[in-house]
Amino acid sequence: MNRNINTIDTTLPILGITAYSGTGKTTLLKQVIPLLRQQRIRVGLIKHTHHNMDVDKPGKDSYELCKAGATQTLVASQQRWALMTETPDLPELNLHYLASRFDANSLDLILVEGFKQEPIPKIALYRNSLSRNSINLGFDEILDPYVLAIASDIPLETSLPQLDINQPEQITVFIAEWLYSQKTRRY
Repeated sequence: MNRNINTIDTTLPILGITAYSGTGKTTLLKQVIPLLRQQRIRVGLIKHTHHNMDVDKPGKDSYELCKAGATQTLVASQQRWALMTETPDLPELNLHYLASRFDANSLDLILVEGFKQEPIPKIALYRNSLSRNSINLGFDEILDPYVLAIASDIPLETSLPQLDINQPEQITVFIAEWLYSQKTRRY
């Protein structure tokens, strides 16, 4: 049976954290994820990278077996397991397919770093010090309709909720409230 991966979806809420490179997406997520865990919110993360990456190390058995031609390699220990899948024939990444790979029973939320063109709910990050952001001061006109809020280091002219990018606790509260609204909407 040939399965079309574009039709697979996840039941987990997905929230993107989007911004230009250097704005602090990873830094913010490293602060927000532990705060969400303190609220007993189980978080999965999908991080997009434009770089060719390897999660395994040359010389390790799993790396060598994968390079020998295994399409999928699962490495497991008592503490964790990882599934590596070779995808050279896929034309582009499909966020919903990737999200469907998560165990929905062990998570409450999937945060996404990157994938800024995807039609998913997002928090957009803005730092005044980045010159490439200066052309985007008319936020409501240029932001995609999926942006729920803006986390910034300066006040902006926008009708969207504004969060302080330097206050991860405030962003965590916003995410938790959004997640709660998603759960109540389903029932």
